[in-house]
Amino acid sequence: MTGEHPRTSDEGGGPVHALGDEWRRGADGMLFRRAARVILLDEHDRVLLIRGHDVDQPERSWWFTIGGGIDTGESALDAAVREVREEAGIELDRDGVLGPVLTRSAIFDFAFEHCRQDEEIFLARVAAASFVGEDRAGWTMLEQDVIDELRWWSLPELAGVEIEVFPEGLVGLVADLLPGWDGAVRHLGLARE
Repeated sequence: MTGEHPRTSDEGGGPVHALGDEWRRGADGMLFRRAARVILLDEHDRVLLIRGHDVDQPERSWWFTIGGGIDTGESALDAAVREVREEAGIELDRDGVLGPVLTRSAIFDFAFEHCRQDEEIFLARVAAASFVGEDRAGWTMLEQDVIDELRWWSLPELAGVEIEVFPEGLVGLVADLLPGWDGAVRHLGLARE
């Protein structure tokens, strides 16, 4: 996620929403953004995920891939590399990032808003030791409020998680990528979360 300050309306100067500058309200009234996400694997085939919650439903939490909004003028790959650095403190070598390997759209409610996000999902490998723990210095105010933790998950562990994991079916998606990416972008369609 990027952008710390809500946009302001042209009429009154008040906040239009609190999610960040990369979100734009469409003609349908729904907030929309393009996003880049990363399936980040270590040498043990574990995936690094974030657990977060919604400000309007703090009792509900879920695990999801690292990533966030694509800034104006930024490529999806640049956004993916930046988001991994900001959220996990890991510097990715752009040449080692594959994809996008997956794309999807998701419609969901978050922070009292109805949102749609179109995602390009990349794949990268790093040494487990490159993630040394949470460093919230690069996080936006919203991320500091809603991100609870980051951790590595083996696929068997992740299959047993009782809370939601996004994208849906992540264990199977990662398992399909472990032998190696075949170069084809897999489109996951529209998810309603």
